[in-house]
Amino acid sequence: MVQQNDHKVWFITGASRGFGRVWTEAALKRGDKVAATARNLASIAGLKEQYGANVLTLELDVTKPGQAKTAVEQAHAHFGRLDIVLNNAGYSLVGTIEEASADDVRALYETNIMGPLAVIQAALPLLRKQGYGHILGTSSNLGHVTLPVIGYYCSSKWAFEAIHESLAAEVKAFGIKVTIIEPGAYATEFGSQDSLKFAAGLDIYTDFKEQFFGRLRDLERGDPNATPQALFTIADAENPPLRFNLGSHNLAWTRGAYAERLATWEAWDAVSSSAQGSSK
Repeated sequence: MVQQNDHKVWFITGASRGFGRVWTEAALKRGDKVAATARNLASIAGLKEQYGANVLTLELDVTKPGQAKTAVEQAHAHFGRLDIVLNNAGYSLVGTIEEASADDVRALYETNIMGPLAVIQAALPLLRKQGYGHILGTSSNLGHVTLPVIGYYCSSKWAFEAIHESLAAEVKAFGIKVTIIEPGAYATEFGSQDSLKFAAGLDIYTDFKEQFFGRLRDLERGDPNATPQALFTIADAENPPLRFNLGSHNLAWTRGAYAERLATWEAWDAVSSSAQGSSK
């Protein structure tokens, strides 16, 4: 069954700031309804005052699966359906591979991987029963390429991408669509102290990290307020893409990275093929 309503009902995590806040308000301004969630309910309380019955504000720490299930079910019961489930909550861990502790990495993965998974698993039975739905996940162009110093964040997005690609194949028959949103560099609060956690540093990496952050400061950053129409185009599409670059710089970088990988694999293909052996 395909819903025919003109306006969408969204479930959005991480709605307090960054893309989550921009997209939540943009959806409400175009007349959609939104279940907006955040760890701190006070941070999104103003949405209710401004948008009234079109918004439902819910407290949600995505690292708590039970809370995710309750929030998804409450949103579905409140609005009667969910058209779009948008996993946006996440943060970046700053630290080299040597510096970050196992606890640092586990905490990152709990938010960036296990959190979205909890929301998806809570939503799927409801979307299947509806016979439609669109799962959107905020990844990054760093789901295809990597940078030093935030390598663990990159790894979380590579896992995020793989989960969603498998999911898309598994739920297509139920009328459920999946799209991975891959932003480049944007001038959001993602780089703020609230969205970054820092591993304990080692002096041997100080100069390297200073040079790295110097290069990051020179990056051209997109305007997050320019993104809603692109997001709506994806959300409203009959056949949306599995992956969608958000911004103008991603494609060239990703194309170069894959060209380099292909060249390396091809250069070593004779050695690779020699390891195949024979089953006869």
